[in-house]
Order: sequence, then structure tokens, then C-alpha cells
Amino acid sequence: MTDLNNNSKVYRGAIMLGALAVGMFGFAYALVPLYEVFCELTGLNGKTSGQRVEMLATESNTGREVTIQFLARVGNGMPWEFRPATHQYKVKLGQTSITNYYARNRAAYAVTGQAVPSVSPGHTAEFVNKVECFCFNQQALEAGEEIHMPVKFYISEELPDDVHTVTLSYTMFKAPSHENTSHMAMLSSNRI
Repeated sequence: MTDLNNNSKVYRGAIMLGALAVGMFGFAYALVPLYEVFCELTGLNGKTSGQRVEMLATESNTGREVTIQFLARVGNGMPWEFRPATHQYKVKLGQTSITNYYARNRAAYAVTGQAVPSVSPGHTAEFVNKVECFCFNQQALEAGEEIHMPVKFYISEELPDDVHTVTLSYTMFKAPSHENTSHMAMLSSNRI
């Protein structure tokens, strides 16, 4: 009788551990979309909308200038050199400005990257409007290929008066290959 009790306890324990592992995997898988929704609702983390905006033909009424800083980094496993052409300069609010980022694929094979923008301080993200940006699309570079990528933007005249410096940062991640994306979609459909 005790062997039967021990076996059922082991069996229940194994089921509980398996359910816990599946639950943790599901939570980790859902964490990125949940984080995106959280950032969008709260405006935290300085995430920009990632959407192209149309530049309205307006003259800057305030003449106010702010310093904009540009940062770049690559995510883990991304074999690219990636940096801004200019690290900072002053821009007039409401006026269109252009800067460039440089990227070079250091790998011996083609790599596709996707840039993820961030603005600091976080509450200023809604005032940074990108008209043209390499972050709107994935960038594919052959082995050793290099590219200069433009960012055309303006900062809204409604930027709070206490903000004198805005930082626009991009992190370049390795884009998932089509095979990996298809495989992940198949795995997630099998879990339902």
C-alpha cells in the first residue's frame, strides 16, 4: 500500500512540475507582448510609436532649441558594427532635422537586423516624431556590407519647457529568420 501511495505522490509531483514548467514557458512567451501593451498604455520606457508621421509645413514659432543626443548599441549575438554619424547637436523645435547611422556586417554571412528605438527621458517620446527611419523596416546586409541609414525627425513644439536634452537611442537586434519565425508559429499553434 505504501508503494502505491509513494508512486501516486511521485506521479502528482511530476505532473505539478510539468504544469509549472509549461506555465513558466507560456508566461515568458507572453511577457514581450504584455510589456509592449504596458509601455504603450503608461508611456514608460521611452518607446516611440514606431510609426511614420507626416511632416506638416509649419514654421517654428518658439525658436526654442534643445540638444538631441544619438546612441547606438547592438543586441547580444548581433555581428554588426553600429553607430550614429553624429553624437549630438542642437535642433529647433518643430523643424525637420536629419541624421545618419552607420552599420557594417562583420559576419562572413548575410545578417538581417531590426532596430528598436527608445527615447529618454521616457515622457518625451510622444514629442519625437520620425518622418523617415531605418527602424521602420528590417535591414539586410551581406557579409562585409556597410550602409548609411537616415533618420528624418522633428521634435514637437509642445515639448515641456523643463526638457533641454533628448536622447534618441537605437538597439540593433538580429531579426529572426523566416525559418525560425515559421517554426515558432508552428510551436505556438501546437500549444493551443
